[in-house]
Amino acid sequence: MAQYHLSAQLRGHEDDVRGICICGDVGIATSSRDRTVRFWTQHPEKKHEYVLSRTLVGHSSFVGPLAWIPPSDRFPEGGLVSGGMDTLVLLWDLHKGEVAETMKGHTSQVTGLAVDNNGDVISSAMDCTLRQWRNGNAVEVWEAHKVAVQTVMKLPSGELFTGSSDSTIKLWKGRTCLHTFTGHADTVRCLAEMPGLGILSASHDGTIKMWALTGQPLLEMIGHTSLVYSVDAHSSGLIVSGSEDRSVKIWKDGVCVQSIEHPGCIWGAKFLQNGDIVTACSDGIVRIWTTDNNRFCSEDELAAFTDLISQYALSRKTVGGLKLSDLPGIEALQVPGNSEGQTLIVREGDNGVAYSWNSKELKWDKIGEVVDGPGDAAAAPGQFLDGVHYDFVFNVDIGDGEPMRKLPYNRSDDPYAVADKWLLKENLPLTYRQQVVEFILQNSGQNTYVPDPSFRDPYTGANAYVPGQSASPTVSAPKQTFKHIPKKGMLTFETAQFEGILKKLSEFNATLSSNLEQKQLSLSETELSRLAAVAKVLKETSFYHTSKLADADMTLLLKMLKSWPAQMMFPVIDFLRMFVLHPDGATLLLRTIESGNDVLAETFRKVVTSPVQPPNVLTTLKAVTNLFDKPCLHQWLRIHCAEIIDSVSSCKPTFSKNAHVAYSTLLLNYSVLSIEAKDEQSQAQILSAALEIAEDDTQDADSKYRALVAIGSLMLNGLVKSIALDLDVKSVASSARTSKDSKIAEVGADIELLTR
Repeated sequence: MAQYHLSAQLRGHEDDVRGICICGDVGIATSSRDRTVRFWTQHPEKKHEYVLSRTLVGHSSFVGPLAWIPPSDRFPEGGLVSGGMDTLVLLWDLHKGEVAETMKGHTSQVTGLAVDNNGDVISSAMDCTLRQWRNGNAVEVWEAHKVAVQTVMKLPSGELFTGSSDSTIKLWKGRTCLHTFTGHADTVRCLAEMPGLGILSASHDGTIKMWALTGQPLLEMIGHTSLVYSVDAHSSGLIVSGSEDRSVKIWKDGVCVQSIEHPGCIWGAKFLQNGDIVTACSDGIVRIWTTDNNRFCSEDELAAFTDLISQYALSRKTVGGLKLSDLPGIEALQVPGNSEGQTLIVREGDNGVAYSWNSKELKWDKIGEVVDGPGDAAAAPGQFLDGVHYDFVFNVDIGDGEPMRKLPYNRSDDPYAVADKWLLKENLPLTYRQQVVEFILQNSGQNTYVPDPSFRDPYTGANAYVPGQSASPTVSAPKQTFKHIPKKGMLTFETAQFEGILKKLSEFNATLSSNLEQKQLSLSETELSRLAAVAKVLKETSFYHTSKLADADMTLLLKMLKSWPAQMMFPVIDFLRMFVLHPDGATLLLRTIESGNDVLAETFRKVVTSPVQPPNVLTTLKAVTNLFDKPCLHQWLRIHCAEIIDSVSSCKPTFSKNAHVAYSTLLLNYSVLSIEAKDEQSQAQILSAALEIAEDDTQDADSKYRALVAIGSLMLNGLVKSIALDLDVKSVASSARTSKDSKIAEVGADIELLTR
């Protein structure tokens, strides 16, 4: 058959193009992460090209599904329906370029849209519901699946179908499910009509399936190497699909007859009536492909696109864990090094080569080609910990038969900041802070250390203070009204025993493999090896700026999170806890959520559902706390704040001491986030939860201290001071002020000042 070639490129979106809607013969509508919907019409003279006709602005977050309403008396030029992550469904008048109706009711991201023959709008969402809208009002609402609904489709003949994260497709008549189609192994992401035969489904399991309307599977198409986000069919019998693997595939009779590479993820692929294909790519460009040589793009445009694909492939190439395109060229060797043994890795052709600075001969000595990762290159001599060079690496004996702990320190560091970070990393009481600072100063020979008056403690927000030491006469430290509030920055749980996690994962995997009913849930030897490789990347925190994680790593984690039994979940969640601290890990997780696969919410709900497994609760509390470290995940945290706090509160009877500390840390981070967002409703809920901890005399010092800092911060910089006073925070502060623990007493005094 004739091959598809590039016909046109539609530029205008400023971020990922997420959705495509073919608007009859009127034009093409596209949606994007840039929060806009754009409408394109054919060029009046160059029929194979399109021009931007309308830019529709109204959503406050990224826009996904679209639906077309043909021209009518009400909408002379037609209308569009759009759904967004902001939970809204908007109806647009194309003639005016304005919102005609705003449909509010969903509580999570809108994932699918369909228009009924009578003009009603049907929407699906991550909140598990379907809603039928008439004149802007919901006339029907029902729970379609127990987990997120990812897509909805209505056939011209009247059948309504939904696809879900539960891997099933459901056929509906009104609110009654007539049939459930099973066969996919993962989320059903997209549905499409297959003219004359039935329906098509695209899944995160990497396959496309064809089904009869009775639910009988007719055909399976296998060829994509990652999640499949989109599928569509043409009256000619051709099928097109788009995937995370950056390819668009064209299928004929179940066989892939062409694969078209793109410079990014494919969120959508649709046929035009003439058989041309429209694709939506994460690079922000809409592309049209054709088999008609009269509509081919120019040779120059085709050459530029081909070059773009080549450059993209090169930019993704890594050598020894380093991104090749990020490495300097050999000209960097003309600049002298700073110290003996300094290491420099440069790009030579398609390879990365390591050099070491020779200060005696004033030249760079070649070490060799980098093949095993940045941590294996030669480094400057001295004391190292986790691949990082420090002035000192102290052995700290904390007693109680515990193993020796390593404490790294540079003379240029602030000892208070180092102490706070180390205590948190080692999961030790923060009451040891002053003792650790004095240990550092004594063993580093800095007995004359004077705190920097501009320093703000990353844990408490207060200035550094050393009892019994006076400041330098040349330095005047500003007077601080509060010692411990407001809280600045986020706390994380950064310590992990990766060997123990991998051992437990391997042990559970062996159990699954030996069980005939659960064998399909187990990992292969290759997948276990991949987990170990990812653990190595996560362990080498000093190389996070150069190391990379792949889509396949996220997919592997998803497999375990979604399918492993509850009693085996805790090491998987612990792995996720560290995964999100890597910049790539956070980005991959966000992309997974935004693609409609909210594994975070699904995992959290599993963990807090009875019967509760205490190890799962502890690791989940720490994992969610670590999400605050990445601003890109803050929106998810804000959306789920109420659900998380409510659900966790119900699990408190199962808490261990460490779980109580993790929960109070979670609330402390949420206090910072809610203050930044000026979200009074969330602040009130966080305040109430923190007060419960502060009033509980059975709580340990660390838990109570963090809860009190959250309360004080919310009263000082938040919107809930009057609520706190109504809840008798004054008595809580008075009780804390009399505590034998100095930090609790001090923050109690801070809160008392706020009550006056």
